[in-house]
Amino acid sequence: MYSLSGYGEMIEDRVRITAYVQALRQAVRPGAVIVDIGTGPGIMAVLACQLGASRVYAIESDEIIQVARTIAAANGCADRIEFIEDLSTKVTLPIRADVIVSDMRGVLPLFERHIPSIADARRRFLAPAGTLIPQKDTIWASIVEAPERYAKIVDPWERHELGQDLMPVRRMIVNDIQKGRFKPEQLLTEPKLWATIDYADVENPDFRGSLKWTVRRAGTGHGIAVWFDTELADGVGFSNAPGAPEAIYGSMMFPWTKPLPLSAGQSVCVDLQAKLLEADYFWRWTTKIANVDAPDEIVAGFDQSQLQGTVRSLAKLRKVASDYVPRLSEEGRVQQKALEMMDGQTSLEEIARRLTTEFPKRFSRWQQALTFAGAISKDKSM
Repeated sequence: MYSLSGYGEMIEDRVRITAYVQALRQAVRPGAVIVDIGTGPGIMAVLACQLGASRVYAIESDEIIQVARTIAAANGCADRIEFIEDLSTKVTLPIRADVIVSDMRGVLPLFERHIPSIADARRRFLAPAGTLIPQKDTIWASIVEAPERYAKIVDPWERHELGQDLMPVRRMIVNDIQKGRFKPEQLLTEPKLWATIDYADVENPDFRGSLKWTVRRAGTGHGIAVWFDTELADGVGFSNAPGAPEAIYGSMMFPWTKPLPLSAGQSVCVDLQAKLLEADYFWRWTTKIANVDAPDEIVAGFDQSQLQGTVRSLAKLRKVASDYVPRLSEEGRVQQKALEMMDGQTSLEEIARRLTTEFPKRFSRWQQALTFAGAISKDKSM
């Protein structure tokens, strides 16, 4: 969820916004039906109307959709845009769309439920011969020399004046991915293609691939830089690669456990995996570095994953074990009671007053119970 200033920064990103405008200009024909997934403040939906769309379905689960409604009204196209406040996967539309436009990536396209959402929209919303924006993303990787970015990751745990051993956290933090910006001269190897996402047929959100590089100049490797190029429409796209015009995305860094000196001609192999678990991705990267004089000899290696960098409560882990027998807490019972009363006949005030009577230790005033029930209603009711 972005703040208004965050959405403003996205609009200010000329690299991104110019490319999307060009792609929509190519795709939208007079009378076209458009679906805008993750419409945010509605900029693309309004643009589609300005380009001649007869109907736009602007889908957004966040409350920023209220801003989108205001912008649509201010630009005289509210009558052609139907705003739908929900996840696209829960939406049913009355007609198929000529164009589906979206930008739900993070620093990389493998972000939250971006790919399942687009695959679902393609199957259920897109007309035969309809157009998807974007069409394709390609993800690239290279070994990077980034001492300053690496120092920002590890220095708080290595170099401090507290007189404490913080190395256990240092060992964790290098197992998490980090956003960064890099210059082409920081890349110690030629970029290699890791994955291609063709939105016309992608189904599986998980990706895995092995990469092998030959170091092109001596330097110190700090990890793997990963970025994407996007093709929004024929001849229209942008990139967050090192050296590309600066965009809001930046690139991603997969740090190594420790920096390693590398020699020209040395081989580096990386197995990179991304797996969608529930609402977000977990990454694993395994690195093997060969002896420059004996390529079959591995002189260093790391097996890293976000799992090793995640802070986890043993008590909470126990509660998701297959043999655990759950029992509702008092808070759980309060929520259960509130949900039971949301039967389509009972008002929130009635629910709140009953909750106050039944759970006096939880709610000293019925207005507190109203706030509690209202939050549940906003999230769970139709």
